[in-house]
Amino acid sequence: MVEHVPPRGGGAYEMLVINPGSTSTKVAVYAGEDELFREEMVHAQAEVGCRALAEQMPMREAAVRGALEKRGYDPRRLDGVVGRGGLIPGLDMGGYRVNEAMCQVIRSGKLVSHASNLGALLAEAVAAPLGIPAVIYDAVGADSMMDIARITGMPEIHRQSFCHVLNSRAMGREYAKSLGREYADLRLLVAHLGGGISISAHLGGKIIDVVSDDGGPFSPERAGSLPIHYIIDMCFDKGYTKEEVLCKQRGNGGLKALLGTSDCREVERRIAAGDEYAALCYRAQAYQIAKGIGNLAPALSCRMDAILLTGGLAHSELLTGMVKDYVALLAPVVVMPGENEMRALALGLLRILRGQERAQEYQPKK
Repeated sequence: MVEHVPPRGGGAYEMLVINPGSTSTKVAVYAGEDELFREEMVHAQAEVGCRALAEQMPMREAAVRGALEKRGYDPRRLDGVVGRGGLIPGLDMGGYRVNEAMCQVIRSGKLVSHASNLGALLAEAVAAPLGIPAVIYDAVGADSMMDIARITGMPEIHRQSFCHVLNSRAMGREYAKSLGREYADLRLLVAHLGGGISISAHLGGKIIDVVSDDGGPFSPERAGSLPIHYIIDMCFDKGYTKEEVLCKQRGNGGLKALLGTSDCREVERRIAAGDEYAALCYRAQAYQIAKGIGNLAPALSCRMDAILLTGGLAHSELLTGMVKDYVALLAPVVVMPGENEMRALALGLLRILRGQERAQEYQPKK
């Protein structure tokens, strides 16, 4: 448990936020609720690509420390560090202290490969020498799914929650605030549109079911849901290794595989120039997003207060316009472009440092 202590400097708590993504690492320093600065380090394909996460750790840590040095910020001023939480099994929503058990699970190599897994390790790497708390908040794998949503047609396989929990809940809270209502009182479908795409059903302040990035729409760099027989053939008849199949599914799939680029601005430039195949692929992506939204409607008994479109791709009016055309009859569609992850992480840590919220202690599942 993180004990409530006064800020080191006597003023507002100063906090480092670390958010590793598939092709970038974002850092920000907050003083209380105010962001002092933010840096985003975009990594070359050779630095990330299909490289194992453990191999990326030294490069990512150096990038974080380099960002602080660039800004002339002394890490000794920090009161705490928060990292984006990854696909760690057994987590609820909210904050967790980074402990040795959590680090061991991440380093084991047994987790689904996802850049967010590095958030805890990076936070601990900075915080430990300073003797300050390191936490994760609203981890990607935080799971409050309905039991009925876990059942599959194979008894040995149970579905688990896997979505952009942090930004989806943050945008849900922001939307509720704009209405003067409580997030927990709304029935929402939230589609996070980024390098990976996930869709989540929100009820009572919890995410009760999801369409994950490997179970729904393809995205700029992920293949999404695929006919299982094709995957079986690739693994057993065509000689692909596990690593090759994983790389095709995540990192080199989606628009990147179809069009040779994961930059949707480039795709839209091609469409404007008359590229019919680019237009077809882009509409197919929008169509699959709409199918994913419709797939989750029964989780809320088809009664939604709103459908939120968020994430970086929500800046594309062409894409969101096509999605709206498909789903507008289900519920009001609200576009909230970009992501609020850095602020959501900072505010989560701030509540913990102030003693307003308890950081949970991670214990691995037996």
